[in-house]
Amino acid sequence: MNHDTYPNSYLADILATAKNVAVIGASTDDKRPSHWISGFLLGKGYHVFPVNPLHSGELILGQRVYGSLAEIAEPIHLVDVFRRPEHLAGIVEDVLAMSPRPAAIWCQLGIRDDAAAARAEAAGIKVVMNRALVSEYPLVYERMHPGSAQGHAA
Repeated sequence: MNHDTYPNSYLADILATAKNVAVIGASTDDKRPSHWISGFLLGKGYHVFPVNPLHSGELILGQRVYGSLAEIAEPIHLVDVFRRPEHLAGIVEDVLAMSPRPAAIWCQLGIRDDAAAARAEAAGIKVVMNRALVSEYPLVYERMHPGSAQGHAA
């Protein structure tokens, strides 16, 4: 896939079909984007699973923090990445080891690794890179799903 642009339908499908979202690099600091985007997702009805080995066992917005993806017992549908690009290849490896595998990986602004994305896509996982989920949500999901502004169907 060309990761310079994404069809609205591609992004909307990811947002519409996800229920459980793992936030990699979740922060306990409420000034960090990973923290407030976790709150945004919770407010839209998603189930959020913060992942940060430095804060494993703590709570972020009332949600237990996991040390790794492997620790999460629930199926994850979307992995939202807040780590530097050099970590993406390792995150993809962790995602590929999951069973069941998430349907998609969403990399926030500034995060792009085409080789890692190709590896995930070869395994049937959709990838979005260098996009702010919080910015795309109202532009894509709500526009394509009228009446959804109150939240995501749980």
